[in-house]
Amino acid sequence: MNRNGFENGHNYSKDDIYQMPTDFMDRIEEEIDMTDGEWEEDEGFEGAVGRTMFDTPQSKDNTITVLLPKDTISLVPSQSLVRIFSRDERIYIGMVVEGPFSEPDGLRADSPIVVTTTVRGTMFMPKYHGRVQVAIITEEIDGRAIPPRFRPLPNSPVFVLDEAETAERLKLYGEVTLGLAIGYEELPVSLPTSKKNVFPKHVGILGTTGGGKSTTVSGLVKNLSEADVAVILFDTEGEYTAIMKPTQDANMLEALKLRKLEAQGVNAEKIQIYHPTGRETTSTEFRNTTEFSLTYCNLSPYTVSEILDFNEAQQQRFLKAYDIAKRVLMRLKIFPKNNDEKTQLLELDEMVTGYPRLTLQMMYDIVRACADKVANEPEDSIRFFTPEFKTKAGRDTVLEVINAENLPSNQWSWRKVQGSLSTLLRLKIFDDKDNGSPDYSRMTQPGNVSIIDLSGTDSPHVNNLIIAELLRGIRLQQEENYSASKVGETKQKVVVIIEEAHEFMSSTRIKQMPTLREQVERIARRGRKRWLGLVFVTQSPEHLPNEILGLINTFVLHKITGTELLSRLKRRIGGVDDSLWDRLPNLAPGQAIVKSESLSRPMLVTIDPTPCKLLMID
Repeated sequence: MNRNGFENGHNYSKDDIYQMPTDFMDRIEEEIDMTDGEWEEDEGFEGAVGRTMFDTPQSKDNTITVLLPKDTISLVPSQSLVRIFSRDERIYIGMVVEGPFSEPDGLRADSPIVVTTTVRGTMFMPKYHGRVQVAIITEEIDGRAIPPRFRPLPNSPVFVLDEAETAERLKLYGEVTLGLAIGYEELPVSLPTSKKNVFPKHVGILGTTGGGKSTTVSGLVKNLSEADVAVILFDTEGEYTAIMKPTQDANMLEALKLRKLEAQGVNAEKIQIYHPTGRETTSTEFRNTTEFSLTYCNLSPYTVSEILDFNEAQQQRFLKAYDIAKRVLMRLKIFPKNNDEKTQLLELDEMVTGYPRLTLQMMYDIVRACADKVANEPEDSIRFFTPEFKTKAGRDTVLEVINAENLPSNQWSWRKVQGSLSTLLRLKIFDDKDNGSPDYSRMTQPGNVSIIDLSGTDSPHVNNLIIAELLRGIRLQQEENYSASKVGETKQKVVVIIEEAHEFMSSTRIKQMPTLREQVERIARRGRKRWLGLVFVTQSPEHLPNEILGLINTFVLHKITGTELLSRLKRRIGGVDDSLWDRLPNLAPGQAIVKSESLSRPMLVTIDPTPCKLLMID
């Protein structure tokens, strides 16, 4: 008789191999009787959902297999917390990281009997049980949680924690609810705004197109605003400019109904939409829209050079022209005008800001004049458009300073710099006398939402200049807010959300952008102490440099594919179970892995549907 219950040496027909041994179930029952019989409750441990299994050669450190009777399989969903009463009288808390799986008793699920009967359309249904893999989190001693020192012994009873204790142990409480933990009916996963280890320590929302990032961002904006956190959102596509209205998307409405939530926009009185002067906004009905311009002298010349992607030769000529511009402004007494301004000049750090009162038009005029001189153009043909340079005294001063310089040759490098500055001039978003910088004080007031609509610029370079300048202004304002607050007084909290963050700080250009990188890192470091948090959102996390990933402590990971990218993220983001990484490439839209210092464990979450209207849905 062979292992399948057939006689050895006999030739069977195709029909014969589908026949079940007539004594198969009798043998199973005999096997059970020879051991401990059917499942029995341990005295004093009634209500256990399962028992720990013996270790196998495939067992891993810090995890243990738990077997479940079929009636309790549904009681132990993925991500459940369980309490294990080990046979050596130790108590452990663990989390289900794999399963639950259903397995036939005494058979492999792919055994010939199960497979062949299924193929023939008559499923052989033996008795079965459940199996889960549990990661040991802590050991309990007198109600205190300590790192686990041993493993639970085999055949130890296992109990499921209720949702209230689960939420307490996983630290799921907070003012900003992201969604529901997968595996539970009603277990919200939330992040606190009252702790500095979450938003001031910066957030990354990463995932491919269609994964649900926009839903996450819009819900985050609404919840942060309602928690009295000021939100500033750089909207590169004009997607969020209708966020004050309730959603009209049929799928979102149905999802909200299932979640028992209402369609509702962000409080319109708290919202202000800003867009660059002369550029259109996607907001066609909202009245609180404001045009703003950039002040060129606030931008570090090194930041401008990096963002405009000048090569080494072009950067050399740009910085040469910048030095000439400074001397011209000194000679014409445009800046400094008095002793106080001379003192201010001594403290000027051009790695952070530019030369006071230097306009883009001035810079363009001087670059053009330098290019004309290198090209041996007649001096009387050189034209200026800056009012201060058009006077005889101004013109003579500019030409005198330029003629005294030994200018780098190659007019084409000069013309490339001139062309880049000319493009910026045509946009007319710099030094507008009628529209100045955004109201940073209003932006940082509790609960206010400021949407910077960059959809009309149609240029990543311009967007990056705007983001760099506004980040600088926001940082200075928040430092002022922080300094003005009294001891014991509630601090003003600010969160800045940067959409398409990979275009702002690209991994392919990070080495060519040291000044911008240092500025972002400076904001990140100081922000942690001054309640200024950054949220980086990108559909191309592979282009996000390690320097930015290193600033992030809270991650919301939507669907991400690509073996190389996943390996890189695993190296940068610690504490996430392999089982969660394995699920990441196959997450459904709206699902995400949330990893934060405020949570005891990373969680798989179904993100709440957005109650707000989005002009495009990701």
